[in-house]
Amino acid sequence: MPSRRRGGSGRDGSNNDEEVALERIIRNPKELWIGIIYIAVGSVAVYLCQDLDMGRAGKMGPAYFPTLLSILLIGIGVVSLVRSFVKTGTPAGSFAIRGMVLITLAIVLFGVLVRGAGLAVALPVLVLVSSSASVKFRWKSTILMAAGITVFCVLVFLKGLGVPLPVLGPWFGQ
Repeated sequence: MPSRRRGGSGRDGSNNDEEVALERIIRNPKELWIGIIYIAVGSVAVYLCQDLDMGRAGKMGPAYFPTLLSILLIGIGVVSLVRSFVKTGTPAGSFAIRGMVLITLAIVLFGVLVRGAGLAVALPVLVLVSSSASVKFRWKSTILMAAGITVFCVLVFLKGLGVPLPVLGPWFGQ
């Protein structure tokens, strides 16, 4: 770890004592940010489910499952937040804007393609675009993974569970 000058103000006018004190309190910045993100996403989801009927365990309403998952997500976030103060870890890396953009693009493309082109087209696009966000991206393994995930999802969700999505959509004359 690089040496730090303690006491006084730095060249930019910031106080290094405050930064050092904060580092002593927050021992794992990655866990801290993960906890904050999980709590935020879970809280927004619980808020969005407020207008839906909750139902009960025997007869679940449309808000039941999303609310339970959101509460679970908030719980995981709280655990991560507590761990950030207890368990020592590495500092958070730089903000990966390229990866965030590619993964967001993959999700949007999936949403646009799934009804018109079908699951057999939308899923491979999702896998290929989101995988390209990784520095370990390799064409061969990604194409194999896309094919495997597509076959699995078509068999389980469309054939097994009867989810009403087309394998190939109306854009292909289906």
